[in-house]
Amino acid sequence: MSTLISFSRFKQLFDRRGVLAIASGILIALSFPSPGLSFLAWIALIPVLIALEESSPREAFRIGLTCGITAYAFILYWLNIVFTQYGHLPWSVSIPVYLLLVLWLALFYGLSTLIARLGELIGIKAAFTLPVAWVAFDFIRSFLFSGFAWAMLGHSQFRTLPLIQIADLAGVYGITLLIVLANIVLHRALRAVSGAGVRYPIKSAVVLLALLLGTLFYGFNRLNGSETTHSKPLRVALIQGNIPQDVKWSPAFRQQTIDTYERLTREASKGGVDLIVWPESAVPFFFQDEPLQAERIRSLARELNACLLFGSPAHELRNGRSTFLNSAFMVSPQGETIGRADKLHLVPFGEYVPLGSILTFINKIVVGIGDFAPGERAVPLDTGSTKLGVQVCYEVIFPELARQYVQAGARVLVAITNDAWFGRSSAPYQHLAISTFRAIETRTPLIRAANTGVTAIVDQNGHIRTMTGLFVEAYRTGEIQPGSGQSLYLTIGDAPAWLCLLLTAGVALLAWIKRKNILTKEQ
Repeated sequence: MSTLISFSRFKQLFDRRGVLAIASGILIALSFPSPGLSFLAWIALIPVLIALEESSPREAFRIGLTCGITAYAFILYWLNIVFTQYGHLPWSVSIPVYLLLVLWLALFYGLSTLIARLGELIGIKAAFTLPVAWVAFDFIRSFLFSGFAWAMLGHSQFRTLPLIQIADLAGVYGITLLIVLANIVLHRALRAVSGAGVRYPIKSAVVLLALLLGTLFYGFNRLNGSETTHSKPLRVALIQGNIPQDVKWSPAFRQQTIDTYERLTREASKGGVDLIVWPESAVPFFFQDEPLQAERIRSLARELNACLLFGSPAHELRNGRSTFLNSAFMVSPQGETIGRADKLHLVPFGEYVPLGSILTFINKIVVGIGDFAPGERAVPLDTGSTKLGVQVCYEVIFPELARQYVQAGARVLVAITNDAWFGRSSAPYQHLAISTFRAIETRTPLIRAANTGVTAIVDQNGHIRTMTGLFVEAYRTGEIQPGSGQSLYLTIGDAPAWLCLLLTAGVALLAWIKRKNILTKEQ
């Protein structure tokens, strides 16, 4: 009997609707790096939309869930590299943990298609409900249970600069909404052309065309315009040490690590620079506790007459207890420590264990010095001419943190990261793609130093001006103009996403009321 039930569920998953959902998931995954076929995002949902036709609410949820599972199974395959190669978890543990995260993210796809179908059943067109619900559930997953704002549909368009300039109005959510709406209009148009008895989506097409034209007009205007600031340009050198992860924290390798960074820094600074940036944990010891090693770094800053920013673990007393932090220190051209920025948003199960007092049987995946604590506030670091907003690794995927730094006075965003955890996968490129949106949203250039790549300079329009490859010793130099610190997104934040969330809740409430009324009449 149980065998028959299992076969029935398997058959249900791979019925026509299931196959269409899987096709959409594959197209979505292909739109992200790598291979980064971004145009596919504009047609990726058409198979799902075909599957949703005449579906029940339960089927609609299953269709969206299947699509999400497929998409994220491909997009996040690299998690198994992190878990097994660097976290030293057996495959028997890695695969279930990976699948649980995939399932969690897929739930939001399922809820989006469920709301869209419920809306249709009460007379609200999917051209309204699905884009709004998709944004709403993307927004929820960006903060719920610590949040994971990775691989939203809008992120796939990071290379299409005229399109993504509206991120300074509505964040990445505005681009996502356009993509979903375009998929719906194309689906309805194809169905009408095929003679399926569906009317042409004239109203929806007009709305889409108006939004696209307005978006592109705004985008080209922003790209061709000049941002007026009175700040002095900053000459920067970004250093990629390519230190192997398996020896990074070894005391025996410490000398070679600092030698590598010194050599690359001198090469990069031959023409003179104002700011040198080393990656996350480039200094693999407590800078504040190692006077001899620290003096080498101070001397280098004095020799090159430049500010030197680098990642290093830190500690401080909080409530009488020693607290570890993942931090960035800045040394002045005079060799003095002039600031420290602490990572604000930590990686759950990587830098700390949530509910650690309860989940005592779970260890951190990342081998390090112990559980980290988050920083207490966004503290820009001052070079003397420009303030820097420093984001460490994972936290660059959260737009609210970049906003906090710019609102606190930062005019250049600095992302330092150790993407060695990702191995030779598409994850470093996905990480870079997401970070470019922080520059557009805040109209603030972003410079990125990564241990193994990708190290890059991104201007305030999201244009990647220069970048390195993966797993090579390298550096990148350039002159950047500090941002203006002015954009609508800085002022209103995620208000458009909150509006989508409220509208989605309204659709769900109307559907529930109508269903309740129907049940009451039947009784």
